[in-house]
Amino acid sequence: MPRVVHFDIGVEDPERAIKLYTELLGWHIHKWEGPMDYWLITTGKQSEPGINGGLAKRQDPSEFTLNTIGIPSVDEFIEKITAAGGKVLQPKMAIPGVGWYTTCQDTEGNAFGLMEEDESAK
Repeated sequence: MPRVVHFDIGVEDPERAIKLYTELLGWHIHKWEGPMDYWLITTGKQSEPGINGGLAKRQDPSEFTLNTIGIPSVDEFIEKITAAGGKVLQPKMAIPGVGWYTTCQDTEGNAFGLMEEDESAK
């Protein structure tokens, strides 16, 4: 069954946000070695319940925290979301070395991400 596997936090000032989350919650945050400015967040031990996430500079003032759901096939779920009355907000895109990603919106206007793991994605 698909589950939430990651969250993204859009921020105005990444350094300021990193300072807050590390001091307030003790999260470990480090810059990703990928093709964009993105910081990976580790919220706790892998042996404990919970998920990890990331943060990036907000691209749009309306961006909020976005949960990403792990799925077996982005293409399959794009068809499912549109058939169920939702929308695709961002076309399928590769995250190099990670997988395939899209952003969707449910029937109530809530955005969420869908991620298909595939290390060969380019």
